[in-house]
Amino acid sequence: MAPVLSKDPVDIENILGLNPRMQNYAALRSTSSKKLDKKHWKRNADKDCSACPKLENNFDDIKHTTLSERGALREAMRCLKCADAPCQKSCPTNLDIKSFITSIANKNYYGAAKMIFSDNPLGLTCGMVCPTSDLCVGGCNLYATEEGPINIGGLQQFATEVFKAMNIPQIRNPSLPLPEDMPKAYSAKIALLGAGPASISCASFLARLGYSDITIFEKQEYVGGLSTSEIPQFRLPYDVVNFEIELMKDLGVKVICGKGLSVNGMNLSTLKEEGYKAVFIGIAYNFTEDIRRTRNVN
Repeated sequence: MAPVLSKDPVDIENILGLNPRMQNYAALRSTSSKKLDKKHWKRNADKDCSACPKLENNFDDIKHTTLSERGALREAMRCLKCADAPCQKSCPTNLDIKSFITSIANKNYYGAAKMIFSDNPLGLTCGMVCPTSDLCVGGCNLYATEEGPINIGGLQQFATEVFKAMNIPQIRNPSLPLPEDMPKAYSAKIALLGAGPASISCASFLARLGYSDITIFEKQEYVGGLSTSEIPQFRLPYDVVNFEIELMKDLGVKVICGKGLSVNGMNLSTLKEEGYKAVFIGIAYNFTEDIRRTRNVN
């Protein structure tokens, strides 16, 4: 047999596969290290918030259209599949961007969505509202070309919307032992305070690891946190937030509304008395209330 004269790096071989290899767990990187990465790879200028225009009655950020299948395939084929992947290095959630774009180019939309949701349980929300121009798109090597950078947010939204239309529930990892065979620690009661993006993401990852008794307590009578109460529907419809919450519930996570920290006498001590072994506090800071108070004082 003739010797192999050349061989592509392992990274290139993986991204050319029709079904990219899935990571078992999300990659964790600190926010500070991600900010340093973004500064190194960024191709466009940072936004200067000190000179931001008045946004009242300004609807320029409305998405007039989303990518069609033809548009998504064309956009995915433009991707260079860079070995260094500056887009990926600039993404706070460490999405394997070049792999899910490769899946879209191969018309493997389910594989692309699976790749996205594996790293980010809020993949559709982020595809719709994430400031990609300041993150992944800002690091794209095609930024200076005539056609501009890859529309990564649009591709992410396209793949996850296709998956949403499939109505496929999220299932427990088949490689895990049966719930009754899991170590006792995995049946410990876990409480999450607040049903916003942080708690949804945390609960999803815990359930994927095999924890079976997870409960989210939400003070309001609706779920989604600021994604539901503050982001307008023309940017993020309610059904998108509910879709991602239903994916989380598919893994057995329970959500109780109308009950939160310091509501009806609930606090960390009472949770401990009820047998909860761990508590995640995902309560959002209410900037809106601060603004209202400031206006009233002035």
